Order: sequence, then structure tokens, then C-alpha cells
Amino acid sequence: MALKVELKPHERIIIGACVVTNTDQRARLLIDGDRIPILREKDILTPDTADTPAKLVYLAVQLMYLSPDPMAHHPTYFSLVRDIIAAMPSSWPFIEGINNFILNGDVYHALKEAKKLIQHEEKLLAGARDVETERKSA
Repeated sequence: MALKVELKPHERIIIGACVVTNTDQRARLLIDGDRIPILREKDILTPDTADTPAKLVYLAVQLMYLSPDPMAHHPTYFSLVRDIIAAMPSSWPFIEGINNFILNGDVYHALKEAKKLIQHEEKLLAGARDVETERKSA
């Protein structure tokens, strides 16, 4: 069964090893294939936009997802995981989920779990900012 993707004007999508950029009109694609990595622009992180530990983990998982040899990115991923667990122990349930998906060869769902890690990190950072603001105003 083909995957239906609708692209906004000028939206980009990664299909396999190719970046496809839409023209100035909406477009609908039907993508048929087995185990082809596909990422919409909104789900793509670059080294420049991966500016937090959780985003770096996401980027490492993204590279695994897009790579023909996902294991090539494992050393970087596991190094980042060690660092994030040391700095943010509450991230462990998310890391455990990501690890399980990776070990089962389901890197796409590992990527979705890494998004949850980013959301968790954002909540913690927002809470820390609130505490800092309250401390400064007291």
C-alpha cells in the first residue's frame, strides 16, 4: 500500500537518500516501496538546529534512520545517551524506549520516541526558567 504525502509549496521531504523540494503549488505524492526512509521537513533536524542534548539524540537516531548502515551511528548515539542520562536522569524511560526500538530494528519508531524525549526536555527547561524567573523577582 502506497504512502500518501501532501506537500505544501516549497516544502522539502527526504525519500531514501534524496531530498525532494516541492514547487510553488501543493502536491500530493504516492510513495510505494519497502522500508524506504521518509522524513518530512518538519521532522528533520540539522546539526545547526540540534542545540540541546535531546535534540542531539534525535539527530543521531535520524542519521541511523536515513543511513544504509545504521550501526555506523551507534557509537555517537550511545555516547550522547550516557551524557543525557547523567544530566537528566528522568530521561531514562524515553531512552529505554528508543533503545528498544533500535535494538528491534525499528528506527522509525525510535525517532518518534526521541521526539517525546525532546518534549520532556522542553518541559524541564521551561520549569527551570520559571524557577529562575521567580528567584530573580523575589
